[in-house]
Amino acid sequence: MRFVIDEDLPRSLAPALRQAGHEVLDVRDHGLHGRSDAEVFEFAQRHKSALITADMGFANILRFSPNTHHGLIVARFPTVVPAPTVSAQIVRSAAAMAPEDLAGALAIVEPGQTRLRRPS
Repeated sequence: MRFVIDEDLPRSLAPALRQAGHEVLDVRDHGLHGRSDAEVFEFAQRHKSALITADMGFANILRFSPNTHHGLIVARFPTVVPAPTVSAQIVRSAAAMAPEDLAGALAIVEPGQTRLRRPS
């Protein structure tokens, strides 16, 4: 799958996803550090990629309507969870989803579980 990683996630996530066979872009490497949610979202769509973020604003289905994107994955982890643990959980969750399952859907990844809300 193809992913864009938002700046609020560990740098270790991109190499971990690449090692699992995914194509990955990190917004920090493309001049999008500090940019608006709309700009980050547009970048992901332009690259036909699902966006992985910790920004709960992306879980707002009124603002980011289902079926209008290549997938949104929102990571919800307490700040005390180590970066390698966060990365490993996201990689496991990504492995459990097919691109067609994620397209237009919202996935919430939390410690030990992933909830997938598919478009109706």
